[in-house]
Amino acid sequence: MSLPQRIIVTRFSAMGDVAMVASVLKEFCLQYPSVEIIMVSRSFFAPFFDGIKNVKFHAIEPKTSHKGFWGLVRLKKELAQYNADAVADLHFNLRSRVLGLLFSLSGMKVRQLDKGRAEKKALTRKENKVKHPLKLTVERYADVFRALGFHFELSHKLLSNLQDVPKAAFSLFGNFERKKIGIAAFAQHRYKILPLAKMAQIIDYLTHHGYDVLLFGGGQEEFQIAQNWTESFPNTYNTIGKFTLREELDIISNLDLMISMDSSGLHMASLMGVRCLSLWGATHPYAGFTGYGQESGNCVQVEHPSRPSSVYGNQPCDCDGTEAIDLITPEMVIEKITAVR
Repeated sequence: MSLPQRIIVTRFSAMGDVAMVASVLKEFCLQYPSVEIIMVSRSFFAPFFDGIKNVKFHAIEPKTSHKGFWGLVRLKKELAQYNADAVADLHFNLRSRVLGLLFSLSGMKVRQLDKGRAEKKALTRKENKVKHPLKLTVERYADVFRALGFHFELSHKLLSNLQDVPKAAFSLFGNFERKKIGIAAFAQHRYKILPLAKMAQIIDYLTHHGYDVLLFGGGQEEFQIAQNWTESFPNTYNTIGKFTLREELDIISNLDLMISMDSSGLHMASLMGVRCLSLWGATHPYAGFTGYGQESGNCVQVEHPSRPSSVYGNQPCDCDGTEAIDLITPEMVIEKITAVR
């Protein structure tokens, strides 16, 4: 049986997951350079796929033109113009499953992501946890391509993706004597965020010991927190809301190190080939969401029988009266930074 030569790939959200898909597609396109990929995701995420040969980006607009069932019918008609011969559903949510069904009814081969829900439920339940490393999410993505017939092996290596510093960010890199550390201090769920007072201690140490700190991620509330830090500590710079996603990725590619929660900052660093110290509280690397190519030793966490309480960090994780993320001390993070520099 011949292999598909043009594949529609669907992954609509979330930001970190889409970044992981980009890391997987980079390797797939190197191993199968004759195969064309039509990547379907939200328009904001298009920069993740810049520079990946044979990837064409097609935006889904779930709140407007592609809303509801008939919106997905419209999207299916738009995608039909590419004359693809297979669909790789790397999301497996309601929208992607309906879209896949529409394509399968027209005779196209469709393969879908196995999220491993039962294993993840066993890992995160309160009683009788089954606590061991689950399959990495990027391997689950690769499995979908394998189900389409491809012999596809991931290297799990962090590959440098150095880009030019955007002109608007030249001032952030003016001092060549100081190493540049990015900090993505925020996350969608508060149970994944290191207490801000502890993060302030880390920033205070770094900026007084030869590092420039660049702050990433968040909305208006997070912008103000980051702005307060820039005013409180020297050599600290707030990037939030000042750059496009493409520019943020280019800036990240020039960092010496990223520090991130279990959030999109980790996966953006991986996509750009930058080492990242990731901080884990209510979630756990065992669930499979570690950064692509990152060393497991760079996951900062304190093991406790209650961890993890959830896959996505949307549930509190009580560890003998202390929230799991609060078990991490500034000294633990600083020690790791010193070890990897």
